[in-house]
Amino acid sequence: MAQITQKIALEDVRFFSPIGFYEEEQLLGNEFFVHVSVSFPFKNPDAENIENTLNYEDLYRILNEVMSPRRKLLESAAEDILNKLLEGYAYIEEAEVRIKKMNPPFGGDLANSVVSLSFKR
Repeated sequence: MAQITQKIALEDVRFFSPIGFYEEEQLLGNEFFVHVSVSFPFKNPDAENIENTLNYEDLYRILNEVMSPRRKLLESAAEDILNKLLEGYAYIEEAEVRIKKMNPPFGGDLANSVVSLSFKR
C-alpha cells in the first residue's frame, strides 16, 4: 500500500557561532548556514492542527541550542542536531543535517566547507 511522506525543512538558517578548530575561530566566531530536513509518515486527520506535524519552530530551537556553545568541529554539531531530532521525534524516518561554514581560514577565496550527516530508518 502506498504511503504519503511528509517532509519538514529549514534551509540556510544563518548563525554566527564560536565553532572552529583554531582558538581564534572560537573567540571571533564564524558564519554558518544550517540546513535540516526530516521526513515521516503523513498521518494527519486534520492538516490545520499543529499537533499533527513537526513544528519547524522546534527545529529552529534545536539548531540554536546546538550552534550556540563553543566547539571545535562541525561534525560534533551535526551529530548533536541529528541525535536531538531522533531522540525527540521517534516517528522520523529520514533526517539530514548540513552545516556550511563560510570562508574557513585555509587561504581560499570565497571557499566554503560543508559537513553533513543523514539518517534513514
